[in-house]
Amino acid sequence: MNADERAEWLRDCPTLFHMAEAGAWPTIRRHGLLSPVAALDLFAIDGAAREAALRRRPESIVLERADLGRIVLRDQKPLSDKALTRCLRDGLVPADWHARLNGRVFFWLSRKRVQTLLAGRAYRDHAHEVLEIEAAPFVAAYADRIELSPINSGATGQFPAPRGADTFLPLDAYPYAQWRRKRSRGERVVELTVPGSVPDIARFVRRVVVMREGSEVRTLDERAVTAA
Repeated sequence: MNADERAEWLRDCPTLFHMAEAGAWPTIRRHGLLSPVAALDLFAIDGAAREAALRRRPESIVLERADLGRIVLRDQKPLSDKALTRCLRDGLVPADWHARLNGRVFFWLSRKRVQTLLAGRAYRDHAHEVLEIEAAPFVAAYADRIELSPINSGATGQFPAPRGADTFLPLDAYPYAQWRRKRSRGERVVELTVPGSVPDIARFVRRVVVMREGSEVRTLDERAVTAA
């Protein structure tokens, strides 16, 4: 992705979205957004509990401590190890893919995708908090760490998209022109990821809303973004 392509992409996708469990915003504001690995490090989770958390999670795992707050490692019900064995390339096995997912913080680039996800069977029965992040200043600040994906990397479904060593690519290496020929605006990048954590995410957040079944219920926080 060159400079002109990046500018076009950010015009088409001016807002990033991060979906969190209800009640997550105070802990996010305090610690930032943490990958599952970073969250387990923060809570000093080791041994069998850590190993279980870093495999496919059939149910969400709650990390909670009075001095640290509460973090929920989301379940991975849309992801099937059996399907991964069919769609993984480059000699990767499901454990390798879990390691890639668990080491990242994820953002959607489409409000429609967030609404569809929250209206789906897995999440429609309870509320979530959605962070809306100003894309341009965030991308400028994290450009050297951002990696993009053209697929929903955490789901397999009936016809899982192939995935492998080149699924997550740095900004400069992402084949935006290729996806421009194949996809409409707003769909040329599906996921924006940051390995590790985003400790200062609060300074890029424009709005935090409670959503249920794909619809906004109320606004928790709204602010002007002042990040350079």
